[in-house]
Amino acid sequence: MQYDPIKNIFASAIKTNTFIRILFYKILDLFFLRSWYVRRELKNIRRLNPDKTLNIYDAGSGFGQYTYFMSKNLKPCNIYSTDIKEDWINDCKNFCQAKKIDNIKFGIEDLTTINHSEKFDLILNVDVMEHIEDDKLVFKNFYNSLKNNGYLLINTPSIFGGSDVHGDNDESFIGEHARDGYSPEDLKEKLEPLGFKIESIKYSYGFWGDKSWRLGIKIPMQILNHSKLFFILLPFYFIITFPFTYIMMFIDYKSKNKIGSGINLLVKK
Repeated sequence: MQYDPIKNIFASAIKTNTFIRILFYKILDLFFLRSWYVRRELKNIRRLNPDKTLNIYDAGSGFGQYTYFMSKNLKPCNIYSTDIKEDWINDCKNFCQAKKIDNIKFGIEDLTTINHSEKFDLILNVDVMEHIEDDKLVFKNFYNSLKNNGYLLINTPSIFGGSDVHGDNDESFIGEHARDGYSPEDLKEKLEPLGFKIESIKYSYGFWGDKSWRLGIKIPMQILNHSKLFFILLPFYFIITFPFTYIMMFIDYKSKNKIGSGINLLVKK
């Protein structure tokens, strides 16, 4: 399955006005369990640094929902929000200008070629590394971009069912992925030699989270790939299924998953 065509439809829809974009951000935060985990870690980082003005790098900002969240909830902060897709960045820039949000700057960047030097207190990287073949180079670039004691927060699929791959014969559910996922050992082997210190590695999308993802995300995405007419029926589908997906996500969020199809990794320079 290709996610990008579906994403581009949403990107076109939310650029029409600021209310629709903010509503879309709220829906993403509600429906995607990874957002629950990421926002919790971001709030914890803010609590550990209560008075510090954080210089933040949103490395692969996508729709811009985390950039927007951090601009409101991690104050005082200055955010540099980047993505490789120029049209998505321009849409986010126009949105922030319309909302008069003045603590965000934007750039179009390829993470394999960035050359920042000890510039940021926090780098956020959500669902990006699975798309990049040369991940070691990007991790090195992140290390160089961070100030001493700076944090790198990564959310990515794991080898335990990430990209919906559960066996040697399975193919990735997402056609754009360069790898199916990471193991904690793999991340440690690639990050610790650079000088990073592992702060925490947490699995998301455990037993109940995986079921919620299938019901709330995978099934409707598969149907949308077959027919865009399903957009009309999508609200009714979610009205019926969301109470069940929400309960399952809540259980996962409150659990200490021994394994899961997602990994939330926090490291420190």
